[in-house]
Amino acid sequence: MGIFADRADAGRQLGLRLAYLRAQDAVVLGLPRGGVPVAFEVAAALDAPLDVIIVRKLGVPVQPELAMGAIGEDGTYALDKHAVSFMKVKQEELRAVERQERALLDARVARFRAGRTRMDLHGRVAVVVDDGIATGLTARVACSIARKLGAARVILAVPVAPADALATLTEPDEVVCLATPRQLTAVGYYYRSFSPTSDDEVVWLLDAAAERLERARSAAGNPGLDEDVQILADGVRLQGHMHLPVPAAGVVVFAHGSGSGRHSPRNRFVASTLQRAGLGTLLLDLLGPGEELDRANVFNIELLALRLTSATNWLASRPDTASCSVGFIGASTGAGAALWAAAEQGARIGAVVSRGGRPDLAGERLALVRAPTLLIVGSADHRVLELNRRAKALMRCPNRLDLVQGASHLFDEPGTLEEAAILARDWFVQYLLPGDGGRAAEGSVPA
Repeated sequence: MGIFADRADAGRQLGLRLAYLRAQDAVVLGLPRGGVPVAFEVAAALDAPLDVIIVRKLGVPVQPELAMGAIGEDGTYALDKHAVSFMKVKQEELRAVERQERALLDARVARFRAGRTRMDLHGRVAVVVDDGIATGLTARVACSIARKLGAARVILAVPVAPADALATLTEPDEVVCLATPRQLTAVGYYYRSFSPTSDDEVVWLLDAAAERLERARSAAGNPGLDEDVQILADGVRLQGHMHLPVPAAGVVVFAHGSGSGRHSPRNRFVASTLQRAGLGTLLLDLLGPGEELDRANVFNIELLALRLTSATNWLASRPDTASCSVGFIGASTGAGAALWAAAEQGARIGAVVSRGGRPDLAGERLALVRAPTLLIVGSADHRVLELNRRAKALMRCPNRLDLVQGASHLFDEPGTLEEAAILARDWFVQYLLPGDGGRAAEGSVPA
């Protein structure tokens, strides 16, 4: 069936549904291992800290995938007496399974909490996240642990769960679920990619979430530079607006196809999302006031690319941005210009994102792009989607095509622009900010 591309996609969609919690004192708690990649995206959407609640399923001895109970930290325990009776599980068999799972639980606690203190939940909103629910036993135990640790409110958030299992849950105060089938064969059936999550990935995600939150707090406490700028390019003064945290490590230059990028509400929205992640942004008008009146200039990809190169040179000339990694984000024809400029500048460009763009307009230069490139397209933008797929087939750099479900060309539908902004943010954080590279993003949408 595959309604989610992967766990990260499910987490982004779940984060949009939980946006009402952003102003509240929430802590996101992922269930290792598969629930943590989902929870990582939820925490990012809510600007909230990420922690784990460690729970182990008790499987029936002759059929381990069938749950007869669950155990968690602090001795929390749940047992499905009907399953135990129906499967004729003896008490000594039950105790043996519990001893085995308790040992594995303790090992995971030691692994995932090494060097970390457990997040204080007293008086806070605990958002318990898993990649899906089958029986609900592990979710019940996880919610009970959050309550025991002092959470004022417990919300269970999952991408998919059977309606009958959700109806039996009394432990959470609220349940948020994106898909509630009447019958659930397997959680993985609802994902196009459902590869196992490793312990190492869980540790990486916990570390990355902590770094991300620290950057956001630093940016909020130190607004840095925020001013209008001018960049001289071939005798034309390009108008721009730059936001720069202090210190700055990465700057994203916006390339808008119409030439006027500073005042685009969509660009400004995406820029604010990048800024909260600790990235600098340069919103730039690639054409002068007289030039943008000539429609032909909007499709002059070489001219727009030269203007982006001038912006990169300008950033390299400033003491506060000379050492920054530089990324491009392009919309419409600006995406073609961004990729053309990235091909010309090689290793100087750290990452490129196309949002509803025309990467095909970069032509033969697509094969020369070295910067990791993310193509974001609305699933309802059929013509542009096909052009992006053709462009992707020509690229040799690390690249990915992500669909925003239900979005048209301008991402006007509720929540779709926000999802596109989150995708762009994660890509730039991964490739432009120190300490966040080296991990390939989970899954991709096939071309």
